[in-house]
Amino acid sequence: MENKMELEKKMSESGEEHGESKTKKRQLGGIKTLPIILANEACDKFASTGFHANMIIYLTKVLNLPLVKASNILTNFNGTANFTPLIGALIADSFAGRFWTIIFGSIIYTLGMVTITVFAFVPSLHPPPCPTQQNCNEASSLQLWILYISLLLQAIGTGGIRPCVVTFAADQFDMTKSKVEARKWNLFNWYYICMGVATILALTVVVYVQDSVDWGWGLGIPTIALGLSTMAFIGGSPLYRKVKPGGSPLVRLTQVIVAAFKKRNVVAPADSSLLYKNKVLDAGISSSGMLLHTNHLRWLDQAAIVTDRDIDESNQPNLWRLSTVHRVEELKSMIRILPIWAAAILLITSYSNQHSFTIQQARTMDRHLSPSFAIPPASLAIFSVSTLVIGLAIYERLFVPFARRITGNPTGITYLQRIGIGFVVNILATIVSALVEIKRKQVATNHNLLDKPTAVIPISVFWLAPQFCLHGIGEVFMSVGLLEFLYDQSPESMKSIAVALSSISMSLGDYFGTILVTSVHKYSGKERNWLPDRNLNRGRLENYYWLITGIQVVNVIYYLICAWFYTYKPLDLATESRDVMDLELAKERILPVDSRVKAETEQERIGTC
Repeated sequence: MENKMELEKKMSESGEEHGESKTKKRQLGGIKTLPIILANEACDKFASTGFHANMIIYLTKVLNLPLVKASNILTNFNGTANFTPLIGALIADSFAGRFWTIIFGSIIYTLGMVTITVFAFVPSLHPPPCPTQQNCNEASSLQLWILYISLLLQAIGTGGIRPCVVTFAADQFDMTKSKVEARKWNLFNWYYICMGVATILALTVVVYVQDSVDWGWGLGIPTIALGLSTMAFIGGSPLYRKVKPGGSPLVRLTQVIVAAFKKRNVVAPADSSLLYKNKVLDAGISSSGMLLHTNHLRWLDQAAIVTDRDIDESNQPNLWRLSTVHRVEELKSMIRILPIWAAAILLITSYSNQHSFTIQQARTMDRHLSPSFAIPPASLAIFSVSTLVIGLAIYERLFVPFARRITGNPTGITYLQRIGIGFVVNILATIVSALVEIKRKQVATNHNLLDKPTAVIPISVFWLAPQFCLHGIGEVFMSVGLLEFLYDQSPESMKSIAVALSSISMSLGDYFGTILVTSVHKYSGKERNWLPDRNLNRGRLENYYWLITGIQVVNVIYYLICAWFYTYKPLDLATESRDVMDLELAKERILPVDSRVKAETEQERIGTC
């Protein structure tokens, strides 16, 4: 009796302490942290856009590199920078946590920007100028290695920042389905709006300084902004809600596969409720709800079949032989989203080099707004970004309420419908690109300018604006929709990895884009090569655009098939309040392991009866 009273007293004291801890925890995070977190990501975007938007000009006019070589350098850099987020996500979700991963990434990224800024300020690190763009001396191996080191540091830094910022921002709020639908604002839309504003500033201020003042200051401004934002992010540390990592997700997924393989010959029970469940074991990776059993990929259910050798003498499961239903469904969820995710790869492949070619087109066109002011070629991307920012505001305030009345869906349309619309809009953008290139060369032919690569063709650069605007509309639907889809449909403990998958699709798309451009350049003939090194007027860029249009059409057909068969993940939402749940967990921690297992066994026996 005394032991029982003492146990109840301990549970009461533990509950009170945990309640106080919970109250303190609730004071962290919230809307007050959002400006600091998004400002850090916005400065990262400001720096990366300020660096990359005009870099094709820097490589071809300052370092005197051929167009295809320069384009492939940037594409490969983008591919690497989009691959490292997977490594950063694994580090964050496994042991480091998102906060420290962001700090590490920000510092490394800043070092990379400092390196390229110093490189731009020192004239001896550049080859001799070549204004005619003929018989130019290219940058030396040493000069290129300095460039490569800078690009590598930036790629590593991106790996720490990109997969963690949006998920770290989401950590500051209750992201359960009911709470998200009740809000009048969408975190992912506002995330992209902030990125859009940062991109607009980079495409106007930074690009203008690079073209009209100096490359050193043009790269120094975003470097300074990135350094200041990193210090501000570190200074906001006391305000953040920092979610502890739940252990290596790759280990858990591997354990499921190994356990399923070991039991491949074991007969599965007809009743799925007999599969192994352990809420205590999964408590740290299922605070927003347990994943329910699904009938897809049934061979993985073998991992959750209980046999005599699966639980040791201390009543603890051998996780390399036995996995819970929740952990099995984690793996199923990741496998289900892969076909949808893969559709983004070919889209990125299609326009991975398109930005570089469009800038080269703009250099040959009339960019004057007045006799004394000409638009920098890289600033044309402002049409895409402005359309994205305005489009997101219209989407959230007008489109979603209108669509909600028709569909009854709180988000207006589903994630898959949003992504599909984006794919179609991007096809239209590529078609417009081909038609504009045909028009540009017709004007060049009429004025006998085909053999003058540095001459200005009397056609307004604003002919390129429609394709940029269509790309912006495509991003409103496809890019934001894909990010929402990956975040929502991924397991709770793998959010950073899911967001990193978006970057991985860009990485693979960039690498495939390099292969595509290199192959087209190599096999499209010496005479009238589709993608010439120096004189774009004598190329057949429109044929390249028709090729990637065909690729995108095939990709849309593939996507529609995958979307038709996709099943959204089922989630058993937690119905109890967080305080009650945490109190129950506190009570379970007080009970000895053997007693807790016996109590669960007794409850299961009573339930079975």
